[in-house]
Amino acid sequence: MKRQKRDRLDRAQSRGYQAGITGRSKEMCPYQMLDARSHWLGGWRQAMEDRSVTA
Repeated sequence: MKRQKRDRLDRAQSRGYQAGITGRSKEMCPYQMLDARSHWLGGWRQAMEDRSVTA
């Protein structure tokens, strides 16, 4: 069970990262549950940092 939950959260973070790299708004987060949403936003923030460093 823990592995499945971790995989889901890892997937949320990677999807957030992809959304951030492509320039999507953080309001486009598809997750409602707090854990998944926070992981998605964490990935999105990381992508924004990566974009600002390379730009």
